[in-house]
Amino acid sequence: MEFHFLGIAIAVSSFLIIGIFHPIVIKTEYYSGTKYWWTFLVAGIICLIAALTVADAFCSSLLGIVGASSLWSIKELFEQKERVSKGWFPMNPKRKDDYK
Repeated sequence: MEFHFLGIAIAVSSFLIIGIFHPIVIKTEYYSGTKYWWTFLVAGIICLIAALTVADAFCSSLLGIVGASSLWSIKELFEQKERVSKGWFPMNPKRKDDYK
């Protein structure tokens, strides 16, 4: 019997990448608000284009996951601002005026 671990490796990688992006979004919103949303856009587009050009299935999959996670993080960044406004997450005291 021959085993193929590519699917499991992609699944574990997806889990880890998404898990890594969660604190990145929280820290980005805490320290700089939503003004750097465009960096997630640029990173997402670059990764998705790279995913189209890489021949290796595993690397292409990882680039696609990072690209999609970057684009999804734009939405999450603005939602994080709302969560902070509701008091669900700590507010950066240096940026109190951003939440009015």
